[in-house]
Amino acid sequence: MANSSSIPHFLLLPLAGTRQLQLLHFCLFLAIYLAALLGNGLIIITIASDQHLHTPMYFFLLNLSILDLGIISSTVPKSMANSLRYTRDISYAGCAAQVFLYNFFLSAEFSLLTTMSYDRYVAICRPLHYETLLCSRVCVHLAAAAWACGALNALLHTANTFSLPLCHGNAVEQFFCEIPQILKLSCSTSYLRELGLVVVSICLAFVCFVFIVVSYVQIFRAVLRIPSQQGCHKAFATCLPHLAVLSLFITTVMFAYLKPSSISSSSLDLAMAVLYLVVPPAVNPLIYSLRNQELKAALSKLIPGCFQKQ
Repeated sequence: MANSSSIPHFLLLPLAGTRQLQLLHFCLFLAIYLAALLGNGLIIITIASDQHLHTPMYFFLLNLSILDLGIISSTVPKSMANSLRYTRDISYAGCAAQVFLYNFFLSAEFSLLTTMSYDRYVAICRPLHYETLLCSRVCVHLAAAAWACGALNALLHTANTFSLPLCHGNAVEQFFCEIPQILKLSCSTSYLRELGLVVVSICLAFVCFVFIVVSYVQIFRAVLRIPSQQGCHKAFATCLPHLAVLSLFITTVMFAYLKPSSISSSSLDLAMAVLYLVVPPAVNPLIYSLRNQELKAALSKLIPGCFQKQ
């Protein structure tokens, strides 16, 4: 019986079977990765350098961009390297690091998106108390709490998963090291501990989801009471990017992990993993900057001619 200490490396699932398709996958992932680096990097630099954007909403957006870069960087570069070298290998330590990092960034991002819904709630429902309730110290504490929750969640899952004996080979049915796929390699009933942690994580995520829903119910009620159509439109405009990013994140992650086992397949699991790990970090900067006039103005100062005045 093999155990985790006797497995020097894991074999990841390739996204394509032939050399030509592997190179195509490399080019596609490279384009998406560069788009994510460029988009999120511009948002980080713009917010950090423009004093007018030193507000709670943009502070949280800066953190979101950092987390997006972390999510895509924890999985995509290794997959690209394997496609380019036409191999499937990832070391045991590399696999453990990948599990920790993507869980850390994903958990922290969901916590941060929950915090951002609170920011929108205070801005629209309690505007007179906005600077008091979300002063710089409170914002730093909320962001730190999101990062700390992500780190704790990732540490518990990673330590528990890699403490299990593995005796069903070393082939991971995913293009990155994913906990459910690694648990399939376990031959011990101790995996029930990990399932217990998963249940706790789902419960905490559900609490965050309820908080987000309640926040937006209050937001919509407040917006609909605004007498001015222009004011109503402006209030909605500040919420729509966050709602779009949140919807993309929640729907893809929920479908990936809560879909019925009867419709599960390697190709579907691959597609869903790409949707929640690879696509959002590249799309989120576009969602946030497309109709945000303040961010557009700041970007045009940073890169003259970047945006035309509308």
